[in-house]
Amino acid sequence: MDELAAAGCRYIQLDEVAVALLCDPAIRDQIARTGNNPDTLVDLYIDSINQAVSACPAEVTIGVHMCRGNFKGHYLAAGGYESVAERFFVNTKVNHFLLEYDTPRAGDFAPLRFVSKTKGVVLGLISSKTAGLESLDLLKQRIEEATRHIDLDRLAISPQCGFASTVAGNPLIEADERAKLALVVEAATAIWG
Repeated sequence: MDELAAAGCRYIQLDEVAVALLCDPAIRDQIARTGNNPDTLVDLYIDSINQAVSACPAEVTIGVHMCRGNFKGHYLAAGGYESVAERFFVNTKVNHFLLEYDTPRAGDFAPLRFVSKTKGVVLGLISSKTAGLESLDLLKQRIEEATRHIDLDRLAISPQCGFASTVAGNPLIEADERAKLALVVEAATAIWG
């Protein structure tokens, strides 16, 4: 990361799958059945991220995308962020979190209350898994719901994940992807001006 910064990079985004999977009650139960504590794992992953970014200069913005999987439009885990939110949002030494909120399987926005005042959240409200275009009115409504737990000026909007997270990609064509990205711009302009 220090080499990226030295080369002029000012934004680094980490994809964190393990903590996102630990939001899933079924996966947490499976870990507990093996005699392990899922919360101990959350703390281990927080420490790992913090160690990885510790040498980054202050001028480098660091984001963590909590990825629930994105293989050919399929996901790996479900469950809201509540079980990891307080520790992860407070203790992870990054500037913002990119959270998948494209379907109800991500739970509600209440866990956003734990995001430290110095950090922001990018709400992944637009699906990169399906071609259907979300309505602008629904996106505005979802952002308004989120502002019950975090200030609007600490929020942003994006697709929930990348369009080609693996070589297999997702069931969208380029025109679908362009329409989704245009919707991100339209929503951001309508909501934040």
